[in-house]
Amino acid sequence: QVQLVESGGGEVQAGDSLRLSCAASARTFSLYAVGWFRQAPGKEREVVATINRSGASTYYTDSVKGRFTISRDNAKNTVYLQMNSLKPEDTAAYYCAARRVVTDIAYRNAYDNWGRGTQVTVSS
Repeated sequence: QVQLVESGGGEVQAGDSLRLSCAASARTFSLYAVGWFRQAPGKEREVVATINRSGASTYYTDSVKGRFTISRDNAKNTVYLQMNSLKPEDTAAYYCAARRVVTDIAYRNAYDNWGRGTQVTVSS
């Protein structure tokens, strides 16, 4: 089990940037794939971006490609989501999730450790 704490959310204008951070408690954090998910009111939760254990492989949903960047610093047990050119449709609660894995790929689903989320609100 790993505990995850997100931070960095806030209220911004369209076109602005934010960087979300996900701090993990596990000393074996480098054994976990990590993903950022989001859920807007009245909508289902969706995957935003994921990263493999080493940070060498990533996945992005189409709507954020070219605007968002996921990265990780295993020495600091932290994963980041840099969000640029934010749009009102990016407004959602953003969640960090992790799963301990053997195969070192950027998993899109089956995460079993979740943070409590951080709110991102983008106004036009």
